[in-house]
Amino acid sequence: MLRAGSVVPCMACRNLLPSRMGVKFRIPLQKLHPLSRAIHHRYTANNNPQRSPHCSAARHYTSLSRLPIRPPKSRSGGHGYQQHRTFWVVSLASRLLKLRYILLGSAVGGGYTAKKTYDEWKDMFPDMSQYTWIVPDFVRELSENIDLDKFASALPEMEEIAKLLPDMEKIGENFTFLKSLLSSETTGDSALRAPDIPPASAARSDSSDKHFKKEGLLSELILIQQQIQQHEEEMRRAAEANNAPPPPREPRPSPAPNPSPSQPKNKSSDKEKVDQLQEELVRTQMKYQRMLERLEKENKELRKVVLQKDDKGIHQRKVKKSLIDMYSEVLDILSDYDSNYNTQDHLPRVVVVGDQSAGKTSVLEMIAQARIFPRGSGEMMTRSPVKVTLSEGPHHVAMFKDSTREFDLGKEEDLAALRHEIEIRMRKSVKDGQTVSPETISLSVKGPGIQRMVLVDLPGVISTVTTGMAADTKETIFSISKAYMQNPNAIILCIQDGSVDAERSIVTDLVSQMDPQGKRTIFVLTKVDLAEKNMASPNRIQEIVEGKLFPMKALGYFAVVTGRGSVNESIDSIKDYEEDFFQNSRLLREGMLKAHQVTTKNLSLAVSDCFWKMVRESVEQQADAFKASRFNLETEWKNNYPRLRELDRNELFEKAKNEILDEVISLSQVTPNHWESILQKKLWERVSTHVIENIYLPAAQTMNSGTFNTTVDIKLKQWTDKQLPHKALEVAWETLQEEFARFIAEYKGKDQDDIFDKLKEAVKDESIKRHKWNERAMDSLRVIQHNALEDRSITDKSQWDAAIQFMEETLQSRLKDTDSVIADMVGPDWKQRWLRWQNRTAEQHIRNETKNELERLLKVNEDHTAYLANDEVTTVRKNLEARGVEVDPVLIKDTWHQLYRRHFLQKSLLHCNLCRRGFYYYQRHFVDSELECNDVVLFWRIQRMLAITANTLRQQLTNTEVRRLEKNVKEVLEDFGEDTGKKVQLITGRRVQLAEDLKKVREIQEKLEAFIEALHKEK
Repeated sequence: MLRAGSVVPCMACRNLLPSRMGVKFRIPLQKLHPLSRAIHHRYTANNNPQRSPHCSAARHYTSLSRLPIRPPKSRSGGHGYQQHRTFWVVSLASRLLKLRYILLGSAVGGGYTAKKTYDEWKDMFPDMSQYTWIVPDFVRELSENIDLDKFASALPEMEEIAKLLPDMEKIGENFTFLKSLLSSETTGDSALRAPDIPPASAARSDSSDKHFKKEGLLSELILIQQQIQQHEEEMRRAAEANNAPPPPREPRPSPAPNPSPSQPKNKSSDKEKVDQLQEELVRTQMKYQRMLERLEKENKELRKVVLQKDDKGIHQRKVKKSLIDMYSEVLDILSDYDSNYNTQDHLPRVVVVGDQSAGKTSVLEMIAQARIFPRGSGEMMTRSPVKVTLSEGPHHVAMFKDSTREFDLGKEEDLAALRHEIEIRMRKSVKDGQTVSPETISLSVKGPGIQRMVLVDLPGVISTVTTGMAADTKETIFSISKAYMQNPNAIILCIQDGSVDAERSIVTDLVSQMDPQGKRTIFVLTKVDLAEKNMASPNRIQEIVEGKLFPMKALGYFAVVTGRGSVNESIDSIKDYEEDFFQNSRLLREGMLKAHQVTTKNLSLAVSDCFWKMVRESVEQQADAFKASRFNLETEWKNNYPRLRELDRNELFEKAKNEILDEVISLSQVTPNHWESILQKKLWERVSTHVIENIYLPAAQTMNSGTFNTTVDIKLKQWTDKQLPHKALEVAWETLQEEFARFIAEYKGKDQDDIFDKLKEAVKDESIKRHKWNERAMDSLRVIQHNALEDRSITDKSQWDAAIQFMEETLQSRLKDTDSVIADMVGPDWKQRWLRWQNRTAEQHIRNETKNELERLLKVNEDHTAYLANDEVTTVRKNLEARGVEVDPVLIKDTWHQLYRRHFLQKSLLHCNLCRRGFYYYQRHFVDSELECNDVVLFWRIQRMLAITANTLRQQLTNTEVRRLEKNVKEVLEDFGEDTGKKVQLITGRRVQLAEDLKKVREIQEKLEAFIEALHKEK
């Protein structure tokens, strides 16, 4: 019963405890429930003396009080009441009826009494509405906003939760197995309980055994360790009794001393006892190792199930990158980073080095638990460094850094595809004329039970360059190996072939040079099975694994077996073979090798521990180094480019891409009049020479208008069928290029960054090179041009005047060109000779004399034909010879051609002036008129053809070709964007390189800081 002191903490509690109750409380206020304390403190006189205690609702009520017993009601008649009737039947009936009424009345009275009692109790409860301030507001908000039914339905079922729990039956089987094994070991073998153990120590071991058996499986394993220590102590005592030096904790066999003749029996018995103890020690160690492996296998399967459940999203939590994946990303970025500030990559990784065919790849495959590398018998297969990131995952898969394909390492087809892909990547990385490459292939392997670490498999060290190899292959391999090993935080996994003579090793000297103290080197002796079979003295293996044979030093020495040498051998079969070999090997049985120095499993655990220890010791120092490098780069940027954003090469390319696309879109804003005027002008410049020389001049030499029109029609038809459409498309394409270049040049003047000049020029040239005009456009254009040239009907005077103006401008331009040619032929005239002191050459003097003679001929006959007759040539030559000028007939004809051309153009210009008033005669078809203006009609047809062609080309440009050019530009930009080498070639400069370094250093620093934070959390 609870008791309290005589003093109640507050008036409310005093009122709740009536004096007539025999219950006393001795519980202080501090030990009451928090809600009771809150109520007490709210109504105590000390806290609020102005407020009266709340006791009206209590009414002497406690949870321990009982209702008062109702006093019995007195009968109305007392005890002197008598029955006047004497009939017993009537008396019995009356009593039965009286009993019924008593029961009915009792029921009614009891109900009323219960209701009254309930009302009294209800009135005695305090008003809890005044205590709502105690409940926080967020509780009521949660109850209003959260649907508890939905929340309950979202919780996993008990069956799903039960699946995540470990299999207790399997664990029970393991317990049974271990207990039976230990019981048989401890009770059946006399070697495990030597007679020379003191009773006190035996009692302590018995009591500790009982204690550990109560602890569970871990206690069983600890018990085995104690038994191993007990064996070692027994062996040490036996060795001391045999007057031999005390062996280490795990002794190796030493040659027994020769027994003296006086004590042969004692010596032999001691020797047998030592051998028996050593055999029992090896057997116990192997059993201990098998237990650990079995437990690890069970743990691996259990973790695989948990990871698979997690991978399916049962817990619906956000999946974060693993610690080793974060670290591998940092190494991948550093492998691509070329620092100009000597911020070297000193982050730890495990570097696997060894002689060629020493078993490097096999050891790495055993650690990765999959045959993932190409294999060859005596042939160099590792041609470039391969970075392998090992991590734990629910499925045994592999993936390249730059690919999304997952290779299922449990399927032989995927394994073969992975090996083939690695071989292809290695051969692609090797340049022409080389055998090995320094480019790193990045690969990640995940699977249950895999130790987390980053390994780099390097090409095997060779001593001789064979046929087919590059001359510098040996030096290249040495330089690659040194580049990785000179990292002061790199862990060197030195692989030595145990089946060959140790003196033939090359890699040991190289490793001893890079790590003389052996603070970060782990030595691995492979092919121990062959070494034991081939070596006459097994002690040589012991010297190797103890570090006595080689001058190099190491943190640890391991001996492994990586199979029988078969290519098709699986990892599981290799593990079984390795375990069977060491279990039956005399090396382990005779103490030459220690149990923790054998098997790739122990090697993997040791390398992983060493790797993470090195990571924890050095990663923060590397983060500080990159932080300092970042500060230097940012300072340089602020000093040299204070008003520019830090855009790297990819961001600059995107900016240039947008500018180029804007310039291409500007082509669609060119007005139609501008397009047509440019096209018409350029087309006439391209075809004017052909029109004048091959159409107009030959037709004008005819004698009448009929022949003139016939000649013109024939030549126009030939020109339209063969040359004119092709020339028109060339003009249109050149015009499009020039306008595109003009827009780029104009945009360049608007505060454009000159860093894009090379890129824009390359994009323009490549786009133009890829662009091809639609071939069907040529056929349609030919029809349009042919129809335009066949039309001869000039409808109004304005067209006539425009044709005359076009003809006059063309003839004047040709006449000006002809005068310039003649002036070059004859040299300076007398004004230039007198004013500018210029003289004629001998050839110019001859041409001048010939020109004068031919001009006299034209004055005599102004209607002369375009060609000189032979007799006329002879006459001119003789006249010149008479004046002492020797001249060649070819020179005479050449000079005549230019003189006649000028004479003809001058006459044509005079005729053009006469035709200005010839439109009236044209409408009458020049009937009853000596004036014929067929040449004006020809130029009108040419002018109209130019206008129609320009309009057609403009429509094709704006509707089709500009869009196709824009498409080509986009394709070129996309191709350039995917080609990193192209971007590096076209976007260059210190500004770009500085921005690239800043981006890489920031990214490395951020990832390192995130990795360090995750590393601290894991601790």
